[in-house]
Amino acid sequence: MTTIDRPWKIPESVLVVIHTPALEVLLIRRADAHEFWQSVTGSKDVLDEPLVLTAAREVAEETGIQCGEGSPLAARLVDWQLRNVYEIYPGWRARYEPGITHNTEHLFGLCVPERVVPTLHPREHTAWKWLPYREAADACFSPSNAEAILLLPEFAR
Repeated sequence: MTTIDRPWKIPESVLVVIHTPALEVLLIRRADAHEFWQSVTGSKDVLDEPLVLTAAREVAEETGIQCGEGSPLAARLVDWQLRNVYEIYPGWRARYEPGITHNTEHLFGLCVPERVVPTLHPREHTAWKWLPYREAADACFSPSNAEAILLLPEFAR
C-alpha cells in the first residue's frame, strides 16, 4: 500500500481514441500538466478487471460518455488488439509499487456518431477539443498516443 492508504496503481492500462466517422479525434488536457493533451487513458482498478470494462469506465469517468455494456455505444468500443509497453515517467513512479518501471497500455477506439461535448472531471482534465486526426496526433504529448491516433484510418474502416 502507498503511504496515503490506497492501493498501488496497476501497471496495465488502456488508451481510448474517441473519434467520429470523419476521423475527428477528441483530446483532453490534463489538469496536472497544462499543455499535455491526450486521449482517454487509465489503469485497471483490479488485476482481473477485463480491459473492455477498464476502457468503458475510463471513458465515462474522463468524458461522461457512456459506452459500457448495454449502452447504445457499447458495440462501438473496439479493442484494437495492440499494446504498447513504455517506461513510466520518473515523476509518476511513486504511484506504483517500488521497482515498477514500465506500463503495458492496450489500445481501443470508440467511434461516436458526431462530435459530443464531454463532461470533464476538473481534478483530472481542464479542457477539450476536437481535431482532425493528423492534427490531434501532432497535439499529443505522448508519442504512443500520437502513434495510436495515426493508426485511426486503418481501424475506422
